[in-house]
Amino acid sequence: MKAAVVHGPHKITYDTVDDPAIQEQDDIILKVTSTAICGSDLHIYSGGLPQPRPMVMGHEFMGIVEETGKNVKNLKRGDRVVVPFPIACGHCFFCEHDLPGHCEHSNPENYGPEGGLLTEKGGALFGYTDLYGGYDGGQAQYVRVPYANFGPRVVPENLTDEQVLFLTDIFPTGYTGVDWGELKGGETVAIFGSGPVGLMASKSAWLRGAGKVIMVDTVQYRLNKAKQTTDCETILWEDGAKDVIEQIRSMTEGRGADLCIDAVGFEPERNIVDKVKATINFEKGSVKVLEACMSAVRRGGTVSVLGVYPTPYDNFAIGQFFDKGIILKGGQAPAHKYIDKLLDYVKQDKVKLDDIITHRLGLSQIEHAYEIFHKKEDGCVKVVLDPWK
Repeated sequence: MKAAVVHGPHKITYDTVDDPAIQEQDDIILKVTSTAICGSDLHIYSGGLPQPRPMVMGHEFMGIVEETGKNVKNLKRGDRVVVPFPIACGHCFFCEHDLPGHCEHSNPENYGPEGGLLTEKGGALFGYTDLYGGYDGGQAQYVRVPYANFGPRVVPENLTDEQVLFLTDIFPTGYTGVDWGELKGGETVAIFGSGPVGLMASKSAWLRGAGKVIMVDTVQYRLNKAKQTTDCETILWEDGAKDVIEQIRSMTEGRGADLCIDAVGFEPERNIVDKVKATINFEKGSVKVLEACMSAVRRGGTVSVLGVYPTPYDNFAIGQFFDKGIILKGGQAPAHKYIDKLLDYVKQDKVKLDDIITHRLGLSQIEHAYEIFHKKEDGCVKVVLDPWK
């Protein structure tokens, strides 16, 4: 089959690789009909998350069941399904507590309670380095899906791929960040990063009754897309965090936002001072966006961290965290927990997901697709790929 394979930093190619096969009797083989590039994929592409051997990328995909193991009970050949991005068994302690990203069984080589830098990681993820299970992903014509009795959801025939594809990751992830804020109605939500996850967080905030949604980004075209697709207010981050924080406070009677969402993570745009600091402290990337969230949130408010942070960071603002009484939540989204509710929102036409797509390309154009998404070129916000072109 054909697949997108990462071979090192900034090197991803359209390769011929072996077809996947059933390995366990609760596996399925999926013929992929649609897949997408996620912002988290860029951390591997950039080298921010190391992957020493070639791997098929991608954790946002859906398709048609091609083959089933003999213990698969709820799916059959020909079913059209969407697949949550965590690989989870469905019956361990964490799966039973709606925490599939911490599954005790899917990542046996590198799993553990510590959550260390290179050891004792969480549950497995599709196409997301050997540290998270080493499973090939879905930017391919076919993909093996383990634990198929727990993860995949059958999609109604009247919905297109593009209407439901983002149930794999970015919609559940954006919704998770809002749900962690426990909105009661009328709150101000400030979202840092108007990429795909930020856009889904904005849509989710309205679904949960937010009174005001503010989107922050360093790139104007992304803010324009956010305004167009989610009817939010926007702030362009130009002169540093201080100006952004002051604007958010001025829009909230001086208090700050009730909920701030970090939808950027450890690889924001950085100046030379940020890069030197990181080098001196042996840090990967920067926590500047998280720091901005902790300043922009009101006292007693919540900061949801959806962006990836893989390493320790010096000078974490624990004093500010304590003094302001901030509730800080983060981690991989429990996509299985929310996917059925979110599918119902789509079925009922309460939310539109496909309006964030800016590029529809064939998988054969994978190098170009990653480049424009990574460099924010050609107005790129979200790329959807056809594995058969």
